[in-house]
Amino acid sequence: MTTGDQTIISPSRKTIAEPAEADGIERIVKSFNTWAFKREQPTPPGGLHDAVATARRKRVPIRLVLYWGKGPRDLPGPPETQCFAYLAQCRSRIAAAHNEGVLITLILTDTHARLNGHSEQQIVQYFSRINRSASEIGFETCLLSDIVDRYGSTSDGDLHPDPQLLTALRESAAKWYGGDLDPTEAALRYYGMNMTERRAVEQAFPESIFVTFNSSKMRPLFPDSLPIFYMYSMKKGVAVKPWFVAFEDESLAQSD
Repeated sequence: MTTGDQTIISPSRKTIAEPAEADGIERIVKSFNTWAFKREQPTPPGGLHDAVATARRKRVPIRLVLYWGKGPRDLPGPPETQCFAYLAQCRSRIAAAHNEGVLITLILTDTHARLNGHSEQQIVQYFSRINRSASEIGFETCLLSDIVDRYGSTSDGDLHPDPQLLTALRESAAKWYGGDLDPTEAALRYYGMNMTERRAVEQAFPESIFVTFNSSKMRPLFPDSLPIFYMYSMKKGVAVKPWFVAFEDESLAQSD
C-alpha cells in the first residue's frame, strides 16, 4: 500500500499468524511433556512439536499409540485400572490445550504373548477384558497381529541387536518367557518380530506419537519414523508395566 511518498508493506497473514501458531503448539506440547508424565526426554528432539503441528494444521485429534502386553495374570486388576486413569489424566491435559482432543490407541501385543507361551484362551481372556475396560474410558484398541497381517510383510533393519540391547532382552526373556527356547534364542526371536512390527505400526499410525513405558535403551524396537514419548506407567516415578504387577505387590519400584 502506498501513501504519498511512503510505501507501507503490509505483513502477510501467514507472517502474523506464525508466532501465535508456534505459541499454540508449544502450549500443547508442554501440557503433557512434563516430568509429571515423562520418565526421560522424548526422541527425536522436536518430534512432539512436529506431530502436534500436523494435528493443528489438519484440525484433527492428536493420536497417541502404545503397546499393551500380557503378563502372568489372565485378568486385569488394580494395576491396569491405575494405568488407565493415569493415561486418561494425560489425555485430559492435552485435550484442554487442543480443541480437537486426543485419541489413545492401545495396541494389544498378542504376538508377544504367544511367543512368551501364553495359550490362546489366556490371551483372549485377558485382552477381551482390556478391550472392554478401554472402551468404557474412551480408548481404542487393536491387535498387533492384525496390524502385522495388513502392513508387516517385511522386516525393518537387520536381525542382530547391539550387545547392550540383546542383554536387556535376554534378561527379560529369562524372567517372562515360558517357551522351549533358551533366553538368548527367545530374545533374538522377539527382536526379529519387533523389526517387522515396528514397520507395520508406523504405516498403520502415521503422524502419531508412540508412547512407551520402556526407557530409551529399547528405542530400536519402536517405529523409526514416529516420535517416542517415554512415559511413567501408573504414576510419577513408576515405570513397571501394569500387566507384570501382581495384585498384592505394593512395591512399585521403577523398572523396565
